[in-house]
Amino acid sequence: MSDWEQQILASADAPAIVVQRTAGSPSQQATVAAVLDEMEATAGQLFPAWLPGAEGITTSAGAAPVAVRRLAVAHAAATAQSGPFLADLAAAALTGSTTHTRRHQPEVRARGLARVLAASFNRPACALLLRPPDHLDEAATLALAQAAQWLVDHGRLTVWIDSDSPYGVDSRPRAVVPPPARPRREPRVRARRTPNVAGKPHPSSRAEVALETALARRTWAAGRAWNHTVRPGPLVNPVRVDLLWKRERCVVEIDGDDHRTPGKFTEDRNRDVMLQLNGYAVLRFTNTQVLDDIDNVLVLLQQFLASRRRTGKGL
Repeated sequence: MSDWEQQILASADAPAIVVQRTAGSPSQQATVAAVLDEMEATAGQLFPAWLPGAEGITTSAGAAPVAVRRLAVAHAAATAQSGPFLADLAAAALTGSTTHTRRHQPEVRARGLARVLAASFNRPACALLLRPPDHLDEAATLALAQAAQWLVDHGRLTVWIDSDSPYGVDSRPRAVVPPPARPRREPRVRARRTPNVAGKPHPSSRAEVALETALARRTWAAGRAWNHTVRPGPLVNPVRVDLLWKRERCVVEIDGDDHRTPGKFTEDRNRDVMLQLNGYAVLRFTNTQVLDDIDNVLVLLQQFLASRRRTGKGL
């Protein structure tokens, strides 16, 4: 196998990670329905990233809903997905109505939404990180575990249930149930020649400064570099990235509102693919995620870095 092929495989198994808060219900069916509704809302926000050909359709006026339905049916036929569901999902994303998507069986919705969310980030699979409320009672805990297993079995999803303890990343589809609470311990980090941190976050970025403040207190974050230039390959122009773990070949980008524009979104995706093809993993977070829910960001970063270090990818 060539070095180029090995670099592709090194980044091919990282899933798109979607974080969701769960309300805690004593019913497995109600928990599954709530998770699917939230996944669908996320898919609507990401439209049209997951539907090729729909990039220029920005309004629901006129024949636009019919056009996206036709695009969805054609895309579903080419990718072995459910045409009726994908068509309803595309129309719902455009119009904001979910009346028709809920007529499909939960199994169809789960599998279709998993494919859509993975495709939005150019990933082969999707993983859910479910964050339940504190102190769930026995019935709600059981329902959540059953719902997670149902999503694994019927949606081909990886599902993590996050209480207050961090978990390692496992790329195989499975449900993880939180063990009894135990004291939080920082993982040991082997001595490295690289410094704990190089460079600085951009002083005008509140999100970068806040993330660095949080990372500075965590030993597992050693080896990071802010605002460094990366040359993905010998024939590729260097690019500047927000945050880099060079040894693990992990790039983290912190996106402001300007990254939602069509031009910037396309530029970001092209750059992500170029980095991934050269062995880098790219994780993207919005300013809002970092500033309003930094605990989630830290959990995901720690999980991902632990996986890269455990498997030796990027080293």
